[in-house]
Amino acid sequence: MTTNAKSPARRRFLQSSAALAGGLVIGFWLPEGGGRRAFAQGAPKAPDPNAFLRIGKDGTVTVIVKHLEFGQGVTTALPMLVAEELECDWTKVKAELAPAGAAYAHLDFGMQATGGSSSVANSWDQLRTVGAQARTMLVAAAAAQWKVKPEACRAEKGFVTGPGGKRAAYGALAEAAAKQPVPATVALKDPKQFKVIGKATRRIDAADRNDGKLVYGMDVKRPNLHVALVAHAPAFGARISGLGTDKVKAIPGVTHVVEVSGGIAVVAKHFWAAKKARDALELQWDIPPASKLSSEALFAQYKEAAKTPGLPAKKAADPAALAGAAKRVTAEYEFPYLAHAPMEPLNCTVELRGDSAELWVGSQFQTMDHAAAAKTLGLPPEKVKLNTLPAGGGFGRRANPATDYVKEACEIAKAVKVPVKVIWTREDDIRGGYYRPMAVHRVEAGLDAKGAIAGWNHAIVSQSIIAGTPFEPYLVKDGVDHTSVEGTADTPYDIPNLAVSLHTPKNAVPVLWWRSVGHTHTAFVMETMVDELAQAAGQDPLAFRRTLLAKKPRHLAVLDLAAAKAGWGKPLAKGRGRGIAIHESFGSVCAQVAEVSIEGGAVKVHRVVAAIDCGLVVNPLNVEAQVQGAIAYGLSAALFGEITLKDGQVQQSNFHNYRVLALPEMPAVEVHLVASGAGKPAGVGEPGTPPIGPAVANAIAALTGKRPRQLPLSKSKWA
Repeated sequence: MTTNAKSPARRRFLQSSAALAGGLVIGFWLPEGGGRRAFAQGAPKAPDPNAFLRIGKDGTVTVIVKHLEFGQGVTTALPMLVAEELECDWTKVKAELAPAGAAYAHLDFGMQATGGSSSVANSWDQLRTVGAQARTMLVAAAAAQWKVKPEACRAEKGFVTGPGGKRAAYGALAEAAAKQPVPATVALKDPKQFKVIGKATRRIDAADRNDGKLVYGMDVKRPNLHVALVAHAPAFGARISGLGTDKVKAIPGVTHVVEVSGGIAVVAKHFWAAKKARDALELQWDIPPASKLSSEALFAQYKEAAKTPGLPAKKAADPAALAGAAKRVTAEYEFPYLAHAPMEPLNCTVELRGDSAELWVGSQFQTMDHAAAAKTLGLPPEKVKLNTLPAGGGFGRRANPATDYVKEACEIAKAVKVPVKVIWTREDDIRGGYYRPMAVHRVEAGLDAKGAIAGWNHAIVSQSIIAGTPFEPYLVKDGVDHTSVEGTADTPYDIPNLAVSLHTPKNAVPVLWWRSVGHTHTAFVMETMVDELAQAAGQDPLAFRRTLLAKKPRHLAVLDLAAAKAGWGKPLAKGRGRGIAIHESFGSVCAQVAEVSIEGGAVKVHRVVAAIDCGLVVNPLNVEAQVQGAIAYGLSAALFGEITLKDGQVQQSNFHNYRVLALPEMPAVEVHLVASGAGKPAGVGEPGTPPIGPAVANAIAALTGKRPRQLPLSKSKWA
């Protein structure tokens, strides 16, 4: 494969070279056009000379990673792309998270961001090209020193070798290489030549994570650093109407009490003083009638709406086909709000220095957070530096177009004029909004006399996570938010006369994408309804799916592998049920088979077998870990996850009543990779989440004869 930096039909990698700490630096950028969707401001206007690669005199290779590392493994996978083409010594490779900067824009989003399971796919050509450019420059530098042609030299394991046994380490060549012209065109390896990509590789940051050396946002220390906690409104849309601070002033360590747009901030010299002071605030809130929401009332409204057609996302070829079906099945599904609940709650550190500022934050949306920080602080963007720190999870919460907690930290720092770390407690995080939207689905489906699907009418009711964001022009069409209907209107199943419509209610509860976005609920409905139709047709659920996917060889390969590895069709132990589900999301196809039992009326998942086709695999260990994690996350939601409202107030506050899967509840998980014909990677972090809920629900149905249609499953007693 060859990339040409001057070709307007391709991504163009412009560069400049410089000696930085005696090393080689290569930078590149994506110009206007080139397939980039300009979702947000901050797209690069000129190349950054120090962007992505640094080779030190000691031979250390540092790859600057533009995406946030929050457990998904980009600080290993992305350096692997560079190392493959660079031909360096992997033991000398390090990763460094990039600060906010135009040079680090996502090539599709047009801004620096981490999301959509796209980090590796987005960087696939980009970082391999950098590695190839650097290798070419190192070889050219060695050839110039030895007065031979570059063709007479080769690079391998961090050295350039030449005629007569000549040999030079990358570190010794780095400074000279920085002065070489950057090649406009470089040849990239054929996958058959890969030595690093595709190899099971331990994570670069594993040791630092294990011994506590890795610095997260919560760990940041600065001179004279204060801690701030904010008393947020008890209901979304409420406003402060009274404030008493007499008790707060007497608490040792408290330095400031200030009002910010999100509530009342208490600033202290350490966390516990701030926490004690916030608890001592005497607050009165004005809660408008529109904010006094209840989950029960919302579900009632949603169910009524689902009985009527919404805006069309997909129209049936023959709307009358369903009426003439030999058998009909009608089902209604309920999905609650869900919190993201990452292990590291939200936090942001801000330090003002006269006419400049610096931030430390685990940001998924560096471009948006940086712009919001500059605006809030009243500073030019070039006077604000945003350092990206590793985050302890995120699942979408740290990618908030409202930049709520970052702006909050900047407001406080601007008011108190001291370095401030804003920390959201677990309770703040659970009750802070920006949830996965609640949703109701209503499906009417029919079978013909031969047991084939004759028609499918599908209505969805769910708030839009895209409306009002910079993504709206691209993802909302004719009033339909694509993320609300993904996985239904674009199902890979060959379903005749499929009609999908959407109702998009509005209320005061702020919503946001959540791991696997709309697929979190659409996959559950599609896969449980297909299972129910298979039962109504008197067919095996696997065979029924295979018929619907007859024209999808990729899906069939994944489905068949999962079924075979799980022993589909073989007898199970007494009291066990088995269910299957398959779903496509983020360019990948994942199938899962779950084995469950019912113990004391509750669901226990014993085993999950997963198969995934995620395109070309960069690091098999990382794919396995991501699918395992996605299953744990999705299973937590399916079994326990629920945010409920009463009189506008969130009823959950911490892990005691917003449950996540405990270690003894985690099933044995097998992950099998399907050999893909794809020439590039697809998504990994999210595609494992959607199938687990329906696989478990289908296993429950096989075991008990009862069809789960309401999540979480713990709300129902099973027998």
